[in-house]
Amino acid sequence: MMSALMRLGVNIDHVATIRNARWTAAAGGDHPDPVAAALLAVTAGADGITAHLREDRRHIRDEDISRLMAELTVPLNLEMAATDEMLAIALHHRPHAVCLVPEKREERTTEGGLDAAGQAAALVPIIAQLYDAGIRVSLFIEPDLRQLDAAVRLKAPVVEFHTGRYAHLSGAARAEELKRIADSAALATKNGIEPHAGHGLTYDNVAPIAAIPQLAELNIGHFLIGEAIFTGLADSVREMKARMAAAR
Repeated sequence: MMSALMRLGVNIDHVATIRNARWTAAAGGDHPDPVAAALLAVTAGADGITAHLREDRRHIRDEDISRLMAELTVPLNLEMAATDEMLAIALHHRPHAVCLVPEKREERTTEGGLDAAGQAAALVPIIAQLYDAGIRVSLFIEPDLRQLDAAVRLKAPVVEFHTGRYAHLSGAARAEELKRIADSAALATKNGIEPHAGHGLTYDNVAPIAAIPQLAELNIGHFLIGEAIFTGLADSVREMKARMAAAR
């Protein structure tokens, strides 16, 4: 028996990426507005909004987070690196959720999951402070037993499995990676962790992921913003939700 319909979190980072192409400290650059995009996505059915505040502020900026907190009527999932600077920002704003992700300045986009196993000692105090502030903590990890074991030890209530590898494979290799994600989602649930997934998902590849019954939420951004160029953001969000629902 399939589980209930899963949630869709819409990542608005790349609306800000386009805006920032014309932004300088001295002039202009307020269009397109990522907060307006977030509100439009919500009216189209987004169950939450995801925003990644990077160290170099390459897309979402601090004032965007302030406005999102003030204007959103759905949960905000703040993606961030596990650093003192980002921790302070999260504790100031207190979003519904924080997803801890790896971050390398030279990468164009997130290239893989957090090494929760290797960085467990550093993650313990950060997770504890977020938890004490009433913020739901998620770890963005590979669908890997070692990383999932670390999430269990760290008492993370949520993990988000990186689907980038699945998205870029085909044939038998993709089927094997899909099984790895499904097995990891089942094991997470067995250990009391709510599993989510995201990265690289499109209309064409989302159905097998959405069909994994234990997954509660998908976070999708780049494809939806790109598709919005052709169809509009509201339509791209509605179409993705329809495909997710059909897979269930």
